[in-house]
Amino acid sequence: MRIDKFLWSIRFYKTRTIATDEIKKNRVSIGESVVKSSKEVKEGDVIKIRKNQIDYKIKVIQIPKSRIGAKLVPLHIKDVTDKEQYELLKMRKMSQDYYRIKGEGRPTKKDRRDMDDYVENDIASDFTDWDDFFGEKNADDSDD
Repeated sequence: MRIDKFLWSIRFYKTRTIATDEIKKNRVSIGESVVKSSKEVKEGDVIKIRKNQIDYKIKVIQIPKSRIGAKLVPLHIKDVTDKEQYELLKMRKMSQDYYRIKGEGRPTKKDRRDMDDYVENDIASDFTDWDDFFGEKNADDSDD
């Protein structure tokens, strides 16, 4: 099976086109050599894939006939990626979760919506009948 089709069938990439583009960008290799999309994959090959700034390594156990379900992927490949790579991925995700210091910079869309909700709720709770407030209702009744 072609390597682009294989990477798509084991759900490493969402579409075959994306897999082909990544191969053209030299992000996929078998052994130490960079491959083309037409390279045939064999059982026992170790494929190195650079994705999201992480170097994944997978060993081909079995070639699927077509795209397989996510639960069946471990029957066809074995993940032999270094633990350090997963630690790097974890650190990157943690650093992306960092949010700007409160009060610094321009409000985000979420901040703006939160402020608008707060102001609307505050106005709704403080709303009084203006006629009662200024006593106009009682003034009209006394003229009769």
